[in-house]
Amino acid sequence: MNWYYHSRDPHYKYPFGAVRTGETVSLRVDGDPSAMVELLLYLPDGPVTLPMHRDGTAYRAAFTAPSVPCRMGYGFRVNGRYFGADSGEAHFSDAPQIFGLTVYDGAFQTPEWFRHAVVYQIFPDRFFCSDRARFLRAAADYRAAGRPLFVHDDWNETPYYTPHGGAKDYAPDDYFGGDLNGIREKLPYLASLGVTCVYLNPIFAAHSNHRYNTADYHTIDPLLGTNADFKALCDAAKACGIRIVLDGVFSHTGDDSIYFDRYHRYGTHGACESKESPYYPWYRFYDWPETYECWWNFKTLPDVEETEPTYTDFIQGEHGVLRKWLSLGASGWRLDVADELPDSFIRGVRRSIKDFDPDAVLIGEVWDNCATKSGPEGRRGYVNGDELDAPMNYPFREPAIEFLNGRMDAYRFAETQNRILEDYPKPFLDACLNLLGSHDTERVKTALTGAPDARTLTRAQQLAHHPDAATLARATDRVALGYALMAVMPGVPCIYYGDEAGMTGMSDPLNRGTFPWGREDKALTDRVKALMRLHRESDAIKNGSTRIAAVGSRTVCVIRQSEAETLILLANAADTPARASIYPALFREGSAADEPLALAGTYLDESGEPVTARGTLSVTIPANGFRILKKA
Repeated sequence: MNWYYHSRDPHYKYPFGAVRTGETVSLRVDGDPSAMVELLLYLPDGPVTLPMHRDGTAYRAAFTAPSVPCRMGYGFRVNGRYFGADSGEAHFSDAPQIFGLTVYDGAFQTPEWFRHAVVYQIFPDRFFCSDRARFLRAAADYRAAGRPLFVHDDWNETPYYTPHGGAKDYAPDDYFGGDLNGIREKLPYLASLGVTCVYLNPIFAAHSNHRYNTADYHTIDPLLGTNADFKALCDAAKACGIRIVLDGVFSHTGDDSIYFDRYHRYGTHGACESKESPYYPWYRFYDWPETYECWWNFKTLPDVEETEPTYTDFIQGEHGVLRKWLSLGASGWRLDVADELPDSFIRGVRRSIKDFDPDAVLIGEVWDNCATKSGPEGRRGYVNGDELDAPMNYPFREPAIEFLNGRMDAYRFAETQNRILEDYPKPFLDACLNLLGSHDTERVKTALTGAPDARTLTRAQQLAHHPDAATLARATDRVALGYALMAVMPGVPCIYYGDEAGMTGMSDPLNRGTFPWGREDKALTDRVKALMRLHRESDAIKNGSTRIAAVGSRTVCVIRQSEAETLILLANAADTPARASIYPALFREGSAADEPLALAGTYLDESGEPVTARGTLSVTIPANGFRILKKA
């Protein structure tokens, strides 16, 4: 008789996926009724073996999850042979095969407003300039301090991408003049898209257009405006039903900063000026003041010692940076390079912002699976319940781009997403910041032309990438298809400014162009608006279970189901139309749903056309397109 177990089928493991501390986990294995079957638990304190009790051809056992958050494992032994896997369907092996299981704090909650948000990411210098004259005055003051700054004369110019102004190396010191008041003026546009949260790349005083080299955490960069302008933006956004989330760059500062003061500009005692400086303990000098630890070896970005008490208090304390900007209207923080911050520091950030505002959100930049990621000190605690509310969900973006480009089949794409559903706590999963592009990636439209890997090209070669009209039209359809996936999947959709308008560009700085006001692809914008409206209004998306499966080599099906609604997305990444048939057995082994799937009934697609299912649902999906079916 065949033996069978599948970690994603609630018939064999209940509950599905991650479990709360102290929760009971029930397991079932099917096989020969005359065997001896043992459950092997791999716990933080060591392994434990439990007998499994026979019930006909099934063997059953239950255990209580540990009382502290962790990543544990389990597997089976059948007549002395190991039976298990990393995830999914079990198989026999002579070596232990361990299913991973995330155990998280049972009290863990994420802000409801964020779980139901639509986020819009803005690179402030490139969104909209409200007052050119004010910007030029601020630029003149900047230059007067002896710092290089180059101003573009035309909003529609290409960002500088090669050395300029006589410099030997490229530097991000060209500006267009986007500012906080410009964002405020465009709030009606953002509201029309369905945006309810704006995530801003850094806005504090710094000496680059990206502002990841902070000079003063307590002051808005004068090129962007003033602290009062920030408060006015938050107040106006709130009136539009939009919240503001800030980018916190706490793993390093700028070398040209109040705290480091490598160039002796500030008249204070920076760490480079005196070992008696209050900021000296923040940095790791090897040979003071010339040699010090830097972020990724950039001399302009000296690393900080996050666990130094004076630095921790400066950021997290009662009068610290985090609370100052929350008090002025921010609704949360995104932690830059969260995987380079100590877990203790992230926990401190969470305590600080939640004590001030329990509804504040904490997002982390983590590019990998947050449940399994390890660092020098061991497994990271992102999903435990006392650190992040959510990550930037690159484990959605990377497979989605590969799938839409035809470099990953639908079966593999569904597997990558089911793995995340299985590994992440539900409060964390529902808050994941799903994205198709960011300031650190190629523009999604460019990526979906099948462009070469930007890392293999010079910036000049990247700029010369000009696909033909047919390729761009196909990429535009793929962008809409990507947004359909992002809108329906668990998590929070995030639009990188201008992607909805059809912007293109390869890697930094070409992915950081100016918003094409007056030149938008309005048809694409309208498609994105409709999908964001669906995301906001669908009860199945907000409150329902999730099932994901391939229904062909290039076609994926996502089913969201609540008591009030069933919603089905069929996504076809092929260049030809696809005929897909959906039947309940497809979703038995890959779902975050506890109830059997029932398809029978009449559905309406996005055009209002009825589709009837009697046990099986069959539909045709356009090339590089999708169908969305709803049954109330």
